[in-house]
Amino acid sequence: MAEQTAVKPYLTLRAETQKRDRGLREKVMSLEEAASLVDDGEHVAIGGCTMSRTPIAAIWALVRARKKNLTISRSIVSTEGDICYAAGLSRHIVTSWFSQGIVWGVSRVMRHYTEMGRARFEEWSHMSMGLRYRAGAMGLPFMPVRSMIGSDVAGRVGDDVKEIDCPYTGERLMVVPALNPDVALIHVQRADAYGNAQLDGLQFMDIDIAMAANRVILTTERIVSNDRIRRAPDRTRIPFFTVDAVVEVPYGCAPHECYGLYEPFFDHLDAYAAETKADPEAGAAAYLDRYYHGPESWQDYLDLIGIDALLDASRRGRSIYND
Repeated sequence: MAEQTAVKPYLTLRAETQKRDRGLREKVMSLEEAASLVDDGEHVAIGGCTMSRTPIAAIWALVRARKKNLTISRSIVSTEGDICYAAGLSRHIVTSWFSQGIVWGVSRVMRHYTEMGRARFEEWSHMSMGLRYRAGAMGLPFMPVRSMIGSDVAGRVGDDVKEIDCPYTGERLMVVPALNPDVALIHVQRADAYGNAQLDGLQFMDIDIAMAANRVILTTERIVSNDRIRRAPDRTRIPFFTVDAVVEVPYGCAPHECYGLYEPFFDHLDAYAAETKADPEAGAAAYLDRYYHGPESWQDYLDLIGIDALLDASRRGRSIYND
C-alpha cells in the first residue's frame, strides 16, 4: 500500500508562490549551478514523455552532484528512470509506465531494483498523472477522475485514491491528490535568458508541471533573444515567471530525442539495452561510469556519444520539420 501523499493546503502553496522572485531578470547559469537548486529528499518532476524531450543533461548534472533520496515523478518513464535508480538519485518513482521503450520492453533495471525491494515504482494511470499535475497547477488539493474506476490500479496505489459522491449528480467518482513538485526539470527547443520557453511538437504535461512546481530548471537547445521570442508569442508555452534557471545545453536530451532537431540515438540505446539485459545492475553501473561519472563536462559527454551519431540523429530529426 502506498504511503499517504502529503498535499499542501492552498494557502501554503500561495504563500510559497508569493515569496518567489517573479521579476523579469536574467537566469542563465551552468548545469552545475542549476543542480545546486535541488536539495536531497525533494520531489523532482521530469518533463517530456518516454524518450521525448527528456532533460537528460539536467539529470546528468544531478547524478554528478551526488543528489539522493529524490522522489521522481513523470508521465511515462524511460531510461532516465534506470539512471535515477542505479545512481542512487531516487528510490521512489511515481509514473504511469516504466519502460525503455516499446522496442526494448519493460525496464530490466526497474524490475531488478523493485523485485529486490531496493526501490519503489508507484504506478498510476496515465490520465491520473496528468490530472494530478493539473490539480497542482490550479492550486486544488485534488481532482475528480473516472479513468481508474473499474481497474485494479487504484487498489494498488492504496489510500491516496479515494471515492466521493458528486455533489451535483450523486455519481460515485474517484479523486486523486494534487502533485506539487519542489522542482521541475524541463527541456525545450528555445528560450530567452529570462525563461520564456517555446515548445515545438507535443507539449505533454510540461505546462502544468511548470505551473505546479515551486522551482523550474529549464534546459534549452539554445538561448535566443527576447525579440525572437516576441516575434512568435503564440509558441511561448512556459512563461518567465515560473522559471528559476535557464541552461543552454545543445543535444540536452541525448540519447533521447528533441522534436524537430534530432531523433533518438537508436544504436546507443540498443547497446544500453543489451548491456542491462545481460546484467541489470552491472550494466547500468558500467553505463554510469562511462557516460556520467567519466566526462568532466557536457561537451565531453557528447564527445563520447560521437559526432557521427550526433549528425545522424540530427539529419533524421530535421527531415520531418520545417522551421
